[in-house]
Amino acid sequence: MSNITNDYKKKNRKKIVFIVTLGIVTIFLFIACLFFGSSNMSFTECLKALAFKSTKANNTIMWKIRMPRALAALICGAGLSISGLIMQTTLNNPMASPSTLGVSNAAVFGANLCLIAFSGGFIKTGNNALNLFKNATGVEISIIAFIFSAISILLILGLCKFKGFNPNSVVLAGIAIGTIWQAFTTILQYYATDIGLSAAVVWSFGDLSRASYKTDIIMASVVVIGLIYFIFSSWKYNALLSGDNVCKSLGVNVELLRFMSLLISSLITAVCVSYLGIIGFVGIICPHIMKRIIGSDHRYLIPASFISGSTLLLLSDTLARTIGNGASLPVGAITSIIGAPFFLYIIFSRKGNSKC
Repeated sequence: MSNITNDYKKKNRKKIVFIVTLGIVTIFLFIACLFFGSSNMSFTECLKALAFKSTKANNTIMWKIRMPRALAALICGAGLSISGLIMQTTLNNPMASPSTLGVSNAAVFGANLCLIAFSGGFIKTGNNALNLFKNATGVEISIIAFIFSAISILLILGLCKFKGFNPNSVVLAGIAIGTIWQAFTTILQYYATDIGLSAAVVWSFGDLSRASYKTDIIMASVVVIGLIYFIFSSWKYNALLSGDNVCKSLGVNVELLRFMSLLISSLITAVCVSYLGIIGFVGIICPHIMKRIIGSDHRYLIPASFISGSTLLLLSDTLARTIGNGASLPVGAITSIIGAPFFLYIIFSRKGNSKC
């Protein structure tokens, strides 16, 4: 019995050491992210800009562009990663991700509606009579995108209420509703002029340059609240892995757990997507990598996935700003380029079942 206890404690210590190490790597990447960009500032100039002792232009680049962007990568990556993990656990579907419930499709439709139908009257049928959203700002676009994301979430969860939140029903409802939003988006884009269509397409790219301190605070508030709920519910997720019956026998309200988990994870996704556009693969690849390394104990898996999401997005954004030859590439494309090979490796690796 003593040997079993010692082995258990040793494994837990290894998990804690790994999480702390990953956190240190993430902090290093966050700092490094501030020193790379298309402005070709030297290392010394970056240090001076951090201390507000460089030129006005360099100080602005550092504190008004790079810092909010790095914070957005830190927050959004963490939020998308834990959202993907919780969806995979509650839906018992390893392919579940923040886009499973059609949240991203709904946000894209809301942004397209604002950009094509209202902003500047781009729609072919003529200018909007009231021109409500003329020269719409990013804030207005984000608000409309979030509203439609929230509508999609509530619609799917409301429909699944009749099925007692059966995982298969949630996934199928999400696919169906997401397809409807995509169809509406296609119809809008069909009637758009070239200007409106290009604006809508560019918005859909995952772009961290839209971030500001205000949007970072809003995203951080939602992500932190979600993280706290998920951590306090970690033992419930562990019980859920053994099946609904076992989970219920431990006194867990499975239907309520699924409802709250899906609602919070979807809201996190909705906030991130509405401000930054679609950033794919983070919610799938990071939880899977952490499961292979940490195991399925959500007491450690949740913080590990949280940190790894930030790590991946910080790395992707640094690459997007350094290989763009003077321009920033869409970070969503970089996450897919990095994530897809890792995902294939996890699927086909013979050592995929090893845990620390």
